[in-house]
Amino acid sequence: MLNLARLRVLTEVVNRGSFSAAADALSYTQSAVSQAIARLEAETGATLVLRDRRGVRPTAAGATLLDHAEAIFAHVQAAEDELQAVMGVSGGRLRVASFPSAGATLMPQAVATFRRRHPDVALSLAEGEPEEIAPRLRAGEFDLALLFSFPGVTPPIEGPLAIEPLLEDPMHLALPADHRLAGQPRLTLEDLKAEDWVQTSAASPCARHVVRSALAAGFEPHVTFEIDDYETVQGLVAAGVGVALIPRLALTRLHRGIVVRALEPSSPVRSVMAATAAGPAIAPAARAMLQILVDIAPDYAEPTGWLPARLTATPTNQSLA
Repeated sequence: MLNLARLRVLTEVVNRGSFSAAADALSYTQSAVSQAIARLEAETGATLVLRDRRGVRPTAAGATLLDHAEAIFAHVQAAEDELQAVMGVSGGRLRVASFPSAGATLMPQAVATFRRRHPDVALSLAEGEPEEIAPRLRAGEFDLALLFSFPGVTPPIEGPLAIEPLLEDPMHLALPADHRLAGQPRLTLEDLKAEDWVQTSAASPCARHVVRSALAAGFEPHVTFEIDDYETVQGLVAAGVGVALIPRLALTRLHRGIVVRALEPSSPVRSVMAATAAGPAIAPAARAMLQILVDIAPDYAEPTGWLPARLTATPTNQSLA
């Protein structure tokens, strides 16, 4: 089945003649646009666009798909309009909470889409870690929250909540670009037992999972710095202070002085999910936001081949992730 969000990206790319112009129009990064087109081509099994000196133009397959796109969007919009009228998403408020790296990636696109579809709903967004947000969601302070948990760990989301899985977010190794291990073809956690580590504060879920993973590999990490901001973590790694495990969602923009590697046999993974109050009492606005998050989440999952293509970061302005 075609993904409507990616079909919209294809339409913008062709109409505007470039990936960068489409990214600006959609408030995406150029990388996200490229990934969306690549995924759509994989879904259809056809090359959809060609790039040359004159810009981007559709292939025959791409043109065929675009011939149907406007009709598809019109039908979807009509369905959404009718559903909105039935569900009453025409006023009131929606209180959303998110952990920081999802707040800097999934939520901006979700918020923009929601406001475009439901301009009369007052939307607010708060930020915090899952163990802080989940109790407030259960207490009725929020209508919907983005949370994460690690396999084998009791998540802080037990209780009367309905959970919708969104994506798997691996934690990859960040090394200084000139690190002695940066060129190794395979790296395991055991290879890093003598390294200094940079991580988020010891009480945070990600830091606790880093320690658990290291202990399972036979060593306790020597943590030199703790800071609850992955941009700063990247900067400290680039400066040679230590190595770090950083979630993929916090690596959408890379510091110029680091390289990112997957671990063998696999990197630690956290599950990202949306949570709402359990039962049929979910607010119509929360239900609408939940569907938006489900629709856009695949665009933020790790694309096949991401690490080899981005092994060494290129110079870029940093942004909070």
